[in-house]
Amino acid sequence: MSGFLRAFSITGVIVVTAGAAQAQPRPGWTPVVDGLVLYQGAADLSGGGEVSATRSFLRAGALYRAENGASAGVLVSYGQVDYDFSGGVAARPWGDIRDIRVSAPLRFPVGERASLFISPQLRWNYEAGASASDGRTWGVFAGLAWQVNDRLRIGPAFGAFSELGDSDAQVFPALLVDWQIDDRWSLSTGTGLGATQGPGLSLSYALSDEIKLSLGARSESVRFRLDGTGPAPGGVGEETSIPVVLSLEYAPNPGTRLTVFAGAELDGQLVLENAAGAEISRQSYGAAPVAGFAFRIRF
Repeated sequence: MSGFLRAFSITGVIVVTAGAAQAQPRPGWTPVVDGLVLYQGAADLSGGGEVSATRSFLRAGALYRAENGASAGVLVSYGQVDYDFSGGVAARPWGDIRDIRVSAPLRFPVGERASLFISPQLRWNYEAGASASDGRTWGVFAGLAWQVNDRLRIGPAFGAFSELGDSDAQVFPALLVDWQIDDRWSLSTGTGLGATQGPGLSLSYALSDEIKLSLGARSESVRFRLDGTGPAPGGVGEETSIPVVLSLEYAPNPGTRLTVFAGAELDGQLVLENAAGAEISRQSYGAAPVAGFAFRIRF
C-alpha cells in the first residue's frame, strides 16, 4: 500500500526519531491511538484507463517508558486501500487491499548520549478474498542515534523485510536524523502511520507553539498477495511511488495532533506477477493528487 500513510506517526516519532529538543514522555504506560484517511485522485495509466484510491488506517497500542529512558510497546493496526480502476483498463489487476500490522518498538539508552532503536514487525498484505496468511511478511527496523547536542540527534539505521513471491528480502540503509535547526525550523527522518518500506524526509516550520507546517517526501513500496479470481490468481501485486506532501499540523496539547495534508504521488508503478513469480503486467501512472486527514491521541 503506497501513499503518504506513514508520514504521521507513533513508531517513527516516539521510537525512531524521538525529538531531541522535545520534552520526554512521562515514565509509565502511555496508550496511543492514531488514524488516517487519504484520497488519491484519478491518474492516467500507461496501459489505458485511470486509477484512483481511498486509503484508511487505524492503529492502537501502548508504550511503556522506564525511568532510565528505555521504552517498549506493542502497536496493532488495520489498513485498507479501496482501488477504483476505470476507463480503458482491459482487466482490473486487483481489488481492495487489506493491511494488518503488529509491531513491538523498543528503545534502550547506550551510555549517556546514544540510544538503540529496534522495531520488529509482522505484516499481512493481501487482497480481499485471499488468505491473510498467504500475505504474511516480517522484518525489523533498527538503528543507533547519538544526541550530538540539545538540538541534534543523528545515527545510522537499516531495515530488513521479507518479501512476497520470488523476490529477495528487502534490505535498505537509512539515516536517523532529528535536527531542531532553530526555534522554528526542524528536519527529521523516519517512518510513521501507514507508510511502507522506504526512506523519508520531512522539513517543518513552527508557525506557533500549536501549529506546524511541513513538507515531506518518501519512497514507498508494497507487495500484496492476490486472490484466486483475478488476472493473476494467487499471484502478487506491487505498487511503488514517491509521495510529496505539504501538511498542516495542529497540536492543542502534548497528547493530541490533528493534521490535514495535500500533495501528489509521483512516479507511480503498478506491477502484476503470476503465482510462479513471472511479471505479466507493468503500468505507470502520472502524477496523482492526494489529500487527507490524520490524527493522533496519546492518553
